[in-house]
Amino acid sequence: MENTGNGKAETFLRELGKRIDLFAAEVKQAGTRMESEFQQRYDDLKTAAEKLKSEAENKERWKEVEDSLKKAAEELEKAMKAAFRKPDSPAGPGT
Repeated sequence: MENTGNGKAETFLRELGKRIDLFAAEVKQAGTRMESEFQQRYDDLKTAAEKLKSEAENKERWKEVEDSLKKAAEELEKAMKAAFRKPDSPAGPGT
């Protein structure tokens, strides 16, 4: 009779061990999937950050170009006023 009880306990423990092994394998597989997903999200964020940085640099560059063009336009305006100024008007500052 005692043998039967030990047999049941051994069977129970064997089944429990199998289930624990299956659970551990599922946890490992889920961890691998999560790691892959997080790596993909990290790569996406890194790409977005690089794109944002590039756009910011381009905006700075265009701001410099815009400022230079404004200065060039002002100089051109001064040159045109000087070229077409009437001879009898005095050449005062800001004219």
